[in-house]
Amino acid sequence: MTFTTDAAGLDLSRFLRPGDHVAIGQACGEPTTLVEALIAQGQDIGDLSAFIATSFSGLFTPETAESFALSSMGAIGALRSMTKAGKLGIVPAHVSQIGPMIAQGLIGCDVAFVQVSPADADGQHSFGLISDHVRAMIDKARVVIAEINDQVPYSFGERLPAARIDCAVQVSRPPVEVAPAKIGETDAAIARHAAGYIGDGAVIQTGVGAVPDAILRLLHDRKDLGVHSGMLGDGLVELVEAGVVTNARKAIDAGVSINGALIGTRKLYDFARCNPAIRMCATSYTHDAAVLARLERLVTINSALEVDLTGQVNAEQSGAAYLGGTGGQVDFVRAGARSPGGRAIIALPATAKDGTISRIVPTLSGPVTTARSDVDVIVTEFGAAELKGQSLAERTRRLIAVAHPDFREALDRAAHTIQQRGF
Repeated sequence: MTFTTDAAGLDLSRFLRPGDHVAIGQACGEPTTLVEALIAQGQDIGDLSAFIATSFSGLFTPETAESFALSSMGAIGALRSMTKAGKLGIVPAHVSQIGPMIAQGLIGCDVAFVQVSPADADGQHSFGLISDHVRAMIDKARVVIAEINDQVPYSFGERLPAARIDCAVQVSRPPVEVAPAKIGETDAAIARHAAGYIGDGAVIQTGVGAVPDAILRLLHDRKDLGVHSGMLGDGLVELVEAGVVTNARKAIDAGVSINGALIGTRKLYDFARCNPAIRMCATSYTHDAAVLARLERLVTINSALEVDLTGQVNAEQSGAAYLGGTGGQVDFVRAGARSPGGRAIIALPATAKDGTISRIVPTLSGPVTTARSDVDVIVTEFGAAELKGQSLAERTRRLIAVAHPDFREALDRAAHTIQQRGF
């Protein structure tokens, strides 16, 4: 039987036990009322740990998270402060594997914290702004605590029966929002090169941020674009309203944009409310290799911190600073590179720290997120380096050509051995 309360009456000690592992809905689907309760009450319960894939709420800080151990798949969003303080456990994992790892118990989930919309006439709650691995959390958890927020849009896709909720917390508060990033000259230049790979009828996957937003702004002259992505931002709205995104040519899910997370502002949330043209799906569908293999002309767009001269991609760590995460990059890079008529783009500025550091480097300063054997196209503001099918020596030449001119001479020297011996 479901226990119903409001934020003031929520006593987590009724449902959590010392030593419990809590899995929390992520991104703009973060149940902020439940997180606030965990921060306030966790110390009294004791020995708790929590997992959240990403967070943009700013609620998790080294000070607020002292009463439980927090882990994540990366330092994404507002979690970067936690890694700087050494207070975030990093679980390296592809997004597609988070759900299976929860199901297998490799990522603990005794208690699931989720945010959902109010129920429909059949007593079914929508997952609202996030689907990804929420179903896996619910299926695994001993206790499901749901923040039922009347400001969360009812979106089509997965459902949570009211009867599966052990504790329902009724709230009315704006969901977490992520404002569009400011697009600079470098972002716009990168976008111009990347947009050239997106033709009529292409199916696009992209994240959120300045470069993805800049790319989307350049697609208004395209026809019948489709969407199959792990996340979507405000830029989708304009393309749909302009008649650019129709999903009409997709071999599967015709007429519907497939997505796992809505990360944006109220503009996006209002657009998604009861909109049958958007379907929220678990990563077992959005990131599944067999599903993605059915999409032709799939163009995937992802980011990186740095790329070495052979094409290895680091999207996680720069020296001692952990700044990103594995995310869904590898899942989609492989899919885009293999899609008939498709491409897999890694987009990044050529430099960092006001132009003092090259992002095209002889040797990575962090881990290999995407292997050089998977990489297809690297795009900077100086052009596109098509690496798929190219020798290591030729890759060095193409990558140096898209590096910042100030660093090309040093990169040429670093590439000499590879160019001479071929590896």
